[in-house]
Amino acid sequence: MTLPVELVERFEAARPRLLSLAHRIVGSHHDAEDAVQNAWARVQAADTAEITNLDGWFTTVTARLCLDLLRARERRGELPLASADVPGEQLGADEEFLRREAVSRALLVLLGELSPRQRVAYVLHDLFAVPFDQIAAVLDTTPASAKKLASRARARLRGPRPAEPAAHPGHLEIVEAFLAAARGGDIARLVTLMAPDAVRTADPRLLPAGAQDRVSGAPAVAEETRSFVDRIAAAAPVLVAGHPGAVIAPGGHAFALIRFRLGAGLVTEIEIIPYTPGAISLPPR
Repeated sequence: MTLPVELVERFEAARPRLLSLAHRIVGSHHDAEDAVQNAWARVQAADTAEITNLDGWFTTVTARLCLDLLRARERRGELPLASADVPGEQLGADEEFLRREAVSRALLVLLGELSPRQRVAYVLHDLFAVPFDQIAAVLDTTPASAKKLASRARARLRGPRPAEPAAHPGHLEIVEAFLAAARGGDIARLVTLMAPDAVRTADPRLLPAGAQDRVSGAPAVAEETRSFVDRIAAAAPVLVAGHPGAVIAPGGHAFALIRFRLGAGLVTEIEIIPYTPGAISLPPR
């Protein structure tokens, strides 16, 4: 069967957007490519003559396939893969796509903790501005229910409101400045952001062989960052139990958490611990 040229052109024009949408739903570049390719197979087999909104239909078909994938994972009892469990080739592809698309690695980690329906509702509405009536069709529910799912997802991503302020408002900016200086190799700047007797501790399981689980003194802690350039590059600011911190997430797959303790406007302690689901939320906008 020869497909209408317009249909082929319309789908190919929509493919980058569909791939971006699928990636945010399923959290894997490879799975996103599969979903979009399967959507194209569905398009080829369908009678599209009566469809007035082709782009919207492409989105619906792709999102339904992604939802099916998430539900299959859920039935198998699969948890979101940590970076250590992702094959190197896939992790590299995910990291390349994430950087090219400027996707928030912290957001991807958190999206993986949502239910399939919440994840689809949030991604479609909040990230791609799909109206709730169309989302309802994807989820086989009502627009009101789709709206509630997106709202619950939003609340989870932002985390519970603490009973009292978790940290000084300026502490998050200090953490962001620390990460930026570490990424840029600005050792002098790092030293100025820490108390002279600052300490870095880490779970030994997260360190390469021979690395110390405790490093003391701002100059030593700052100098050590040179040995962890790849990890720092994959770190994103988050709130850890309501306090400023960071998640290390290559390709959007969680590896570890960094907890910062601050005093008098300076970093006094840095603690690197294994990632724990439910521990983080997005910082305020």
